[in-house]
Amino acid sequence: MHNILAIISATLDMKKITIILALLLSTGISAQTDSLRKEKINQFNLGLSFLGHGEVRGGGLPKPSDPETVVEDHANFLMSRLRLTLGYQRKWLEAKAVLQNSAIWGAKNNMDIRMYEAWVKMTAPCGLFAQGGRIALAYDDERIIGPNDFATAAASHDVLRVGYEGHGHKVHAILAFNQNGSNIYTGTYYDDGAEYYKSMQTLWYHYDLPRFPLGVSALFMNYGFQAGFPADQYNPERTEYQQMFGGYVNYHPKYLQLELSYYRQTGKEVWEKMSNDIRAWMAGVKLTVKPSDRYGFQLGYDYLSGDDYVSVPHPGTLGSTGGLQLVQHQVERGFAPMYGSRTKFYGMLDYFYESAYINGFTPGLQNAFFGVFGKPVLKLNIGLYYHYLAVATDLRGLGRTLGHNIDLLAKYEFTKDISLSIGYTQMLGTETMNRLKQGTGSKHAEWAWFSLSVSPTIFSTKW
Repeated sequence: MHNILAIISATLDMKKITIILALLLSTGISAQTDSLRKEKINQFNLGLSFLGHGEVRGGGLPKPSDPETVVEDHANFLMSRLRLTLGYQRKWLEAKAVLQNSAIWGAKNNMDIRMYEAWVKMTAPCGLFAQGGRIALAYDDERIIGPNDFATAAASHDVLRVGYEGHGHKVHAILAFNQNGSNIYTGTYYDDGAEYYKSMQTLWYHYDLPRFPLGVSALFMNYGFQAGFPADQYNPERTEYQQMFGGYVNYHPKYLQLELSYYRQTGKEVWEKMSNDIRAWMAGVKLTVKPSDRYGFQLGYDYLSGDDYVSVPHPGTLGSTGGLQLVQHQVERGFAPMYGSRTKFYGMLDYFYESAYINGFTPGLQNAFFGVFGKPVLKLNIGLYYHYLAVATDLRGLGRTLGHNIDLLAKYEFTKDISLSIGYTQMLGTETMNRLKQGTGSKHAEWAWFSLSVSPTIFSTKW
């Protein structure tokens, strides 16, 4: 009897223990569930970005081909850019939409609104990601691919981007195929579209060395352009491809930054639906020394290859791209910076790759530069930069020196989201510049500008 009572007592104790454990476990699960419910995994941001910009420009434009056309080679105008940014983010998903209006004050199209960015991005815990939509691409120092944001409209691309980022390695593959519309009767012919290229495939790899201030990048691009015309037996419709490949090195110890760039271009150059072989290259070196937060300086040199045998007629004549000169240009050697942020490298005027030289060929560019910059007072940054500019090839009867470019820049940050930038550029050109640009105002040019940037975060929430 005593044993039976002991067994019953032990059984009751086990039941009590089981009930207690169940209560503790359920309480823990309930607390964990409540904690998960309280964790805010979704984030939404609404931002506004306003850029007011004004310019006073004189000189620098080529002479019109019609000698009777009268052009006042100066301009004064105001323009603005307004962006509305919507962003959503959670642990593995991110989305962004940027509406943009950019126009000259008083212009008829100042109410036009376009989608500057619109994309979604999914990221796995292992570092793999996929992103698709309209994206403002920027790689390395933005020499080859960058938004060129100083231009008020800026640049973005309709692409699919997939890749991996982790352990110092970054690998991006970018794919694009552009079309005028979905009408099947137009086929795949791409004419006068929003982008320069019809298709593009890009592979970018970057590696940051562990415990060493060195980053190395490699880039390969293959982009296709529409050439020829539909149903034209002499110049049939086709896609011509061009390749860009090279690398970028950034060595950046505490007070020093050394940047090296080298790229080559091959494939076919399309001009007025005709195509020529292209064999071009560029190399650049830039050294920035910053002993303290108050001041620093930089110097460097860029070489961009150019076409040989460029015929430069006297002012008032049109010259010719035919005959012997066209035969000699079966291979084009003028390097094109493609989709980079050009004002960062060759002077703020963007004088050489925005507007064409006489005959459409380019004699290339040599850019030796030196600059000093500093922070004389809190929130104020100033810089003075000098560029010696010359062509990269010999010209018949002309020297190589194009001129001297001086940029004076200043930026004052009132708050973290309000700043004012001003700049002044003076171009002191030579007769070579005048003849290549074919304009009396091309020899000398000056440009003053200001930009007011206001970029507040209007609304931000988590849930």
